[in-house]
Amino acid sequence: MQEKLNTSLKKENKPLLVGLTGGIGSGKSTVAKVFKSLGVPIFNSDTEAKKIINNDEEVIKQITAEFGAVYENGKLNAQKMAEVVFDDDKLLAKINNIIHPKVAVYFERWVAENKNAPILIKEAAILIESGAYKQMDKIILVTASKQIRIERVMNRDIISENKVRDRMKAQLSDKEKLTYADFTIINDNEQLVIPQVLNAYGKLKTI
Repeated sequence: MQEKLNTSLKKENKPLLVGLTGGIGSGKSTVAKVFKSLGVPIFNSDTEAKKIINNDEEVIKQITAEFGAVYENGKLNAQKMAEVVFDDDKLLAKINNIIHPKVAVYFERWVAENKNAPILIKEAAILIESGAYKQMDKIILVTASKQIRIERVMNRDIISENKVRDRMKAQLSDKEKLTYADFTIINDNEQLVIPQVLNAYGKLKTI
């Protein structure tokens, strides 16, 4: 694990806000599970976004107006939506502009509800791309080789390699994200993840 540390950012009597990010298939959720087992509350942005997409009437109306009949039986057809937006940067930006402000509101509410925790983690695939990293005190980047990530996503989502590569194009590369990262956890099936997480956790507790 690699890290760069500045211990001057801890807000008095407030949780340390830590962003956990990484490209599709990097294994963010694996890292999040380890932190959760250590007692750190986790806000999963993707999970919250799915709830908003399927339950927030205002968002449903906006998405339907922009993208047409992408809902089936009251639920978003995620596969159909992905095929539309991942092929068009402008459409992807539109959907993000609809959803991410709502996710930000939910996150602020969640932080208030967990204000007594020393560390809070926000897990988000596009933490940096969306600008949400600006609200974080520290950033953890989970990395893996592109080929490993492709294989993981193909097996997980049962989609073609080309579709995975298309999704990757919508995200910054690991090299670009590294400039924002305070900690880097390598999840390449060779290095053990748990010791890296424990190391990062120990450092975060000292801030």
